[in-house]
Amino acid sequence: MTPVLLAITLVLGVTLCYVAVCAASPFGNCRKCNGWGFAMKTDRKGRQKRGKDCRRCHATGKRIRVGRWLYNRWARIYRAGTDTP
Repeated sequence: MTPVLLAITLVLGVTLCYVAVCAASPFGNCRKCNGWGFAMKTDRKGRQKRGKDCRRCHATGKRIRVGRWLYNRWARIYRAGTDTP
């Protein structure tokens, strides 16, 4: 098997796996707060305390995956372009 075919097969396999992940679980953990929904901070004694709510995920701890966001955008544009009475 040539290296080009191997690379194409590998890229296709990774893409199909990501599509399956986006279909099965469209939401992933927020990358900023690691799925907690808030930041952790330490007080003056060194104890961990809850910080401010995460602005990126709006304190839910979940974010929509990029692949699912692209699919939703494509589907919305497709539905808007079709004329179904």
